[in-house]
Amino acid sequence: MVFLRLRIAAFFAFATLLSTSFASSSPASSPALAGPLTPDCAKGSRHIGTPAGRNVSFAGVPTYLSEPPFQQSKSNTDSTETKVILFFSDAFGPFYINNQLVQDYYAAQGYHVLGPDYFFGDAITQHVYENFQSFDPNFVLATWVAKSRAQAEAALPAWIEAVRHRYGTAAKINAVGYCFGAPYVFEATATEQVVAGAFAHPLDVTEDHFSQLKKPLLLSTAELDTSFTKPKLIHATNILAANKAMYHVQIFSGALRREPLLPGEGSEQDCRADHATSETAGDNLRAAIETVRRAIESTPQDHPELPAWLGTLGVLLRDVFERSGGLSDIAEAVQVNKKAVDLTSEGDPSLAARLNLLGASLQSRFERTGQLSDLTESIVARERAINLTPETHQNAPALLSNLALGYKTRFDRTGHLPDIAEAISAQRKAISLSPDDHPGLSAMFNNLGLSLESRFKCTGDHEELLEAVSVMETAVRLTPETQAALSVRLCNLGNLLRARFMHTGNIGDISEAISLQQKAVNRTPEGHAALPYRLNELGVSLNARFERTGDLSDITAALSCVHKAVELTPEGHTDLPRRIMSLAGALQSRFERFGDMAVLSELLSMMQNAVNLTPLDHPSLPSRLNNLGTSFQLRFERTGNLSDITAAISSHRRAIHLTPSGHTRIPPMLNKLGHSLMCRYSRNGDIADMNEAISSYQKAICVTPAGNATLPTILDNLGNSLHSRFERTGDLSDIAEGILAQQKAVSLSLESDESLPSRLSNLGVSLRARFMRTGAIIDVTEAISVQQEAADKTPDGHPALLLRLNNLGLSLETRFDRSRDPSDVADAISALRRAVNLAPDGYAGRPTLFNNLGLAYQKRFELSGDPSDISEAISTHHTAIDLTPSGHTGLPISLNNLGQAYQSRFERTGNLPDANEAISAHRKAVEITPEGHAILPTWLSGLAASLHGRYSATKSEDDFKASITNFKLAATSKTGSPRVKLEAARQWAQYLYKHCNDSDHSAEILSAFDTAVQLVSVLAGLDQTVQRRYEQLQEVSDITLEAAGAACQLSREDKALEWLEQGRCLVWSQLTSLRTPLEELEIHDATLAKNVKAISQRLEDAGSSQALRTRMDMSLQEKILAENEARTHLDLAKEWEKVLATVRAIPEFESFLQPRPCSAIMQHLPSEGFVVVLNVHGKRCDAIALSASFEKPLHIPLPDFLPETAKKLAVNLTSELQSHGLRVRVGASDRGAGPRKSRRTQRPVSIALRDIWNNMMTTILDSLKIQRVHKSSEGSLALPRIWWCPTGHLSFLPLHAAGIFGEGKSECLLDHVVSSFTPTVSSLTSKVKNSCPVDNHISGLFLTSQPNTSGAPPISGTTTEVEIIYNLAKKSDVRVSKLEGDDLTVDICLEQMQSFSNVHLACHASQHTQDPLKSRFLFHRGSLELGQIARLNLRNADIAFLSACQTSAGEVKLSDEAVHLAAGMLAAGYRRVVASMWAISDEHAPKVATEFYQYVLSHRKESSGTGLEGSLAACALHHATQQLRNALDSSEDSILAWAPYVHFGY
Repeated sequence: MVFLRLRIAAFFAFATLLSTSFASSSPASSPALAGPLTPDCAKGSRHIGTPAGRNVSFAGVPTYLSEPPFQQSKSNTDSTETKVILFFSDAFGPFYINNQLVQDYYAAQGYHVLGPDYFFGDAITQHVYENFQSFDPNFVLATWVAKSRAQAEAALPAWIEAVRHRYGTAAKINAVGYCFGAPYVFEATATEQVVAGAFAHPLDVTEDHFSQLKKPLLLSTAELDTSFTKPKLIHATNILAANKAMYHVQIFSGALRREPLLPGEGSEQDCRADHATSETAGDNLRAAIETVRRAIESTPQDHPELPAWLGTLGVLLRDVFERSGGLSDIAEAVQVNKKAVDLTSEGDPSLAARLNLLGASLQSRFERTGQLSDLTESIVARERAINLTPETHQNAPALLSNLALGYKTRFDRTGHLPDIAEAISAQRKAISLSPDDHPGLSAMFNNLGLSLESRFKCTGDHEELLEAVSVMETAVRLTPETQAALSVRLCNLGNLLRARFMHTGNIGDISEAISLQQKAVNRTPEGHAALPYRLNELGVSLNARFERTGDLSDITAALSCVHKAVELTPEGHTDLPRRIMSLAGALQSRFERFGDMAVLSELLSMMQNAVNLTPLDHPSLPSRLNNLGTSFQLRFERTGNLSDITAAISSHRRAIHLTPSGHTRIPPMLNKLGHSLMCRYSRNGDIADMNEAISSYQKAICVTPAGNATLPTILDNLGNSLHSRFERTGDLSDIAEGILAQQKAVSLSLESDESLPSRLSNLGVSLRARFMRTGAIIDVTEAISVQQEAADKTPDGHPALLLRLNNLGLSLETRFDRSRDPSDVADAISALRRAVNLAPDGYAGRPTLFNNLGLAYQKRFELSGDPSDISEAISTHHTAIDLTPSGHTGLPISLNNLGQAYQSRFERTGNLPDANEAISAHRKAVEITPEGHAILPTWLSGLAASLHGRYSATKSEDDFKASITNFKLAATSKTGSPRVKLEAARQWAQYLYKHCNDSDHSAEILSAFDTAVQLVSVLAGLDQTVQRRYEQLQEVSDITLEAAGAACQLSREDKALEWLEQGRCLVWSQLTSLRTPLEELEIHDATLAKNVKAISQRLEDAGSSQALRTRMDMSLQEKILAENEARTHLDLAKEWEKVLATVRAIPEFESFLQPRPCSAIMQHLPSEGFVVVLNVHGKRCDAIALSASFEKPLHIPLPDFLPETAKKLAVNLTSELQSHGLRVRVGASDRGAGPRKSRRTQRPVSIALRDIWNNMMTTILDSLKIQRVHKSSEGSLALPRIWWCPTGHLSFLPLHAAGIFGEGKSECLLDHVVSSFTPTVSSLTSKVKNSCPVDNHISGLFLTSQPNTSGAPPISGTTTEVEIIYNLAKKSDVRVSKLEGDDLTVDICLEQMQSFSNVHLACHASQHTQDPLKSRFLFHRGSLELGQIARLNLRNADIAFLSACQTSAGEVKLSDEAVHLAAGMLAAGYRRVVASMWAISDEHAPKVATEFYQYVLSHRKESSGTGLEGSLAACALHHATQQLRNALDSSEDSILAWAPYVHFGY
């Protein structure tokens, strides 16, 4: 029979009317009324569904038990009664899927259903083939029937008794039988507790069965039944009538007797239920519907059974709808269910069940139409059902689950968070109310997992995702392999694992997801309604893994899956847009790999179609708009069509607008919007787009949880946009922040991540950009390293390969500018040419590729002079310009480079048309670049250089004036690279000075040089480490000397002095400014002064930090740490500028820490003596003398001492020192008993000292009116003082020792003056200004000797030296302490320097030429570095006697930065320092030191207490040096012995 569900419904209506019990009876043997089992009874169709029951055992009989987990009975029976059905199955047995589903249906109506397996595992299915058309050839049907009957007759009495015992005497038991099981209905109804029976298409029933029946019976049969024929049916009913039995017969017209064909039905609890697709089943349901309609039409409106019939019709209509999708069916189902509810009174126990059915039909209609009102009404109905059902009721878990399903569905549509919270709450409660063996438990766990997943997608709570995975794993574990629901749950678990992969990036998750979803697909037969869904999910997972690994087999399989899913999805299906988007997404992944434009156009069309099919209030609309925007952007990147990028931005903005705040989709949407805005910025240069993009990225990062797999992508994009803004504005903090973001992106990327090469390449681009600004070679070296790695990781054929090759080529080309290594430019051309060859026609980035290749050819021409290179460069640049659309931000770059190429060829050939072309191209680049763009100074400088080049050939005054104008504009621009602006200022000043050196132009010349000097301090600003500042200054420090020379020639010695103070010893000056006393500011605003002090301290610490020094051998995490500190350093520098502006806004503080004018510099000069600044540059040498008695500086031209002379003398002296081994302190074993006699006939030291004396010192002494003083009892005290402040190469010459030395009478500067040195005038005046008595608690002398330092020759004389001084101090009651050899560590020394006002360090010292701050004193136990000393701020420090070598030697490349240990001691706070210009002898050093201290101690005032008289230091050293000089002859060796000792400070 095929109308089984109709028979079931009718049976319920009949059986529930009964209230009387009948006596039992047993049938006797009699004539058969229904024939035996035949082979036709084993034919039929296997259906699909989700069994809800479980396998148990009663009285040793395997039993299928299905209990009422979901719906209340549709009858009017009191729901508190226990109702049982004994299910006697056909030959297929109770465990066959068709029979399981029938039993589940009974259970769904509120019955406990038990189906005994009287075949004991040997049902007919064990012997019939799967096609149900033939038996195993060895199978004997009659034998099997006889055996099975015997088993059943033996087992059933005890089984029935066990069931009765299980459910108790109050339970109402009914019996149903099918085919083979029909006779056992009569057996069961013979027992007292079975109240009614029913059978369909019976076999083996006899007259006695009917004659002995005492219980109500429902007989169902087909109109055409060859076994239970119509005559036999009439005979049976006659028997029943004669016995006055209660019975009901239903005959289904037109039906042919078959095995039951129940449509498979999954539990409503599963959101993605399986459905049968049998056409036969659908036809049978239609026939059943018509029968029920006729029954309803014949039932009076006030009949109590009408609601039950209406409910039955609603169920059947919903089943048909789920198979056919016909809207009229579900509309009618809703209508009849509403009527059933309306006709049911509030107190009726069936109302809850009917409300639940109404909710189910409304939700089904919503899922088809998307009409939100249906879903809301469904939830209302189910809430009513819940409220009518006690928590203790067996149906409560099912009703809660159904309600949760409604809430989750509405959340999926609206994104309203309270809905998903309600769903999760209901599902948790349903699980808590269900026993462990509840057959619906696995479905409840499944649905809870899905709800947790939905909320995770909205909130991003990782813990919720982890719970969702765990819950779904439980659902899978609880689901038997034989259940079709397992496929559903495998797919769902795969989705959750994919979500976790997207969140964490764990490749194991996505691989497991694919495995589970593949299994689900394999379990799903062709034609199954769930197949499209499962194929789609599998395809999405495969695509996700492809995007991570790049495995081509994954994208091929993904496309196959999602394409088939779309094909299998009917038009109008609510999931069609999603599946179209999945297909488009896979096509996009393929496009991004292979770059096929036809694919891109196809996927764009698909996405637009999917968006158009999506309702405006659908929660998936934002994500689909977001994906559409991404595809528009991809096409823009390929074609450059502005309408595409505008459409992309519009789609992204709309997506964000439609997404609730706090939703997990917000970060990726903000990321996509930022990317699209940056693409448009790259085309039109609108800075508002870029700022919005950066803001979008930063917002996305703020709301993206740590560990999220999308975080590296967003960080990378933020880095790219910050790099672009840096290129536009020149703000170093942008590029620092960008590099930090990109380093983090790389560090968070797995090696298997396909995006890693892109992130590496982008990091390289930013590092190169910073190199272009700062010149830090480490940046471009690392850029090449990461970009080479990116290119190596990119397979041939990948569309991104050309971009990575381009970036690599650019960095190689950039390093060539510094290295001039031919291999760099050759490798650059190779990479760039390959990139050009890979670019397809129509590719929007081709102009950039051609531009960069042309630039590389141009660079090689500058090295080789090969005309073919420059011709190729010009041709390539023209191609780039021709391919660049008007208004594109790359056009000025190409024009500028074209201009440079023409200029290079003009400079080589002198061909004037090339100069004209160069000027034209540069001018166009300038014209189309917006004001305020950071690159504008570069373009202006290029134009100025081209104009000056043509002026050099034509002498056109117009060209000269235009050149000067553009250099000036570049130099004074408010934005741009300080290095570019400085070079422009230099050119501006030099060309004016060279061509217009007259009074008419002096003001502009001075303005140009003033701009240049100011830019020197900007280039080496406080936003960089001390080391980096020194690196910057190596290339530009001579600008200050050049400016001072020009000022002197223009009779502006005041300006010369100002510039020399402003542009020299810059790092020490910056340190001094950070330590400026703030007493006056504290009086005015104590809080502000405190803030200034705090920022200055932090800035000083940042400047000297070793952690900021990036090296190639550092790990990525170490580099990130360094970049973090560098970023903080930049922020501190900005904060410093802001606080300075605040202070300077206060009246009387306008000049706070500003460069001081000449008048201010001359304040606080020593009361006696002179300060002489010596400037040497170009073709002139000048002295500027200062005195407390002078009103203004005294300019002393030195025409006889040429700059080249200074350089020559310094080189010769260095050579001489090296030949004598005087770069380290010489021990006793390395010297003879007396001064070494030089065997060389030439005397380079004597010659140098003589030249200095004759051509410099005599002029200065005469100008200062200093005469030679005869020796007197006062000795050194009677001589005038001069503080020398040399520049350039003069810094390396012993100016204090200048004189004439020979066999005859000698004359020396020592005989005229007491010499001291000062790095700058300000350094000296600050000591004078802040001079105050030393604190008595600190006053005293600390000494150390370090005679046996590892790696250096022994200097045993240091021990004697310190011992003598120690005893002298003790004898004079001076507070003194000494620590020698291993007793002293670096930390202890630093502590002692803070505890004693005077220190004496007798040891080796070393000058570090590569990193001056690493110049150091060598101890037995470590080294005391200059950087450590410079960080001290010793307010009570007085004398530092550095009895070591090279303590004032300095560094040639930084001649004007005084990068030596003596200057470091001054910066640390010492007021005077005794140092050496080269190595000192272990023989003489103790004598000089002894003489020094004897002089100081013997001349100190009584008021000195336990300290020393520091003001005597210069005279004491002069005295000691003279004593040594007088003790030696005038040989070179003797001069080298006494001349190195120098005094620094006040």
